[in-house]
Amino acid sequence: MNFSGKTAIVTGGSRGIGRAVCLELARGGANVVLCYAGNEEAARATAAECEALGASVLTVKCDVSDSAQVKTLVDSAITACGRVDILVNNAGITRDGLLMTMKEEDFDAVAATNLKGTFLCMKAVARQMMRQRYGRIVNLSSVVGVRGNAGQVNYAASKAGVIGMTKSLAKELASRGVTVNAIAPGFIETDMTAAMPEAAKTATLASIPMGRLGQAEDVARAIAFLAAEESGYITGQVLCVDGGMAM
Repeated sequence: MNFSGKTAIVTGGSRGIGRAVCLELARGGANVVLCYAGNEEAARATAAECEALGASVLTVKCDVSDSAQVKTLVDSAITACGRVDILVNNAGITRDGLLMTMKEEDFDAVAATNLKGTFLCMKAVARQMMRQRYGRIVNLSSVVGVRGNAGQVNYAASKAGVIGMTKSLAKELASRGVTVNAIAPGFIETDMTAAMPEAAKTATLASIPMGRLGQAEDVARAIAFLAAEESGYITGQVLCVDGGMAM
């Protein structure tokens, strides 16, 4: 995909899927605005990798659940690059536990980052994209938001909510040349899945028709497809990148 002259904001861009997305867009020639929550070392490392691919990179520390910080993120991108063409809402957290023992603050924390954060970032870029009459918003949902998962009521609710927001905003912005789509990854080999107990990993693999965990690059390539200029007639869709889990 050719992203020359395009500016992309990627939240949660320092590690895992976010890192892979930054690299994929940088490889295509995009200017990358890498948003990270706290791991500055990882953010700098990813930025250096993107720069080695020839990309111009701006790193911005931002808590996506804070509207003032999100505004600063988007304003910084516009000041540095003049426009925002692509937003990838990748930032997300988990606070797993069965409903009966789940703490209210764990529900609130997951909803604040995964759901509210996505809302705030979309709202912050929407006016600029409408003014440009061009934009690509790609939100990270999850297969858990499509089919649910025991022990993840909060995460499932947040990711299902992302799908609802995606479809609603797609209808609002379609006439302005702005597309809004969602990616629903399955179990992807990241730091998050590495922490799973072995029994849980074995059970998970048994539920995947392809018989393997996905790679961050699998998701990044799908995101790049939806972020590309050539995908301009696709909006309001949810693309599962899950090895067949959600079939």
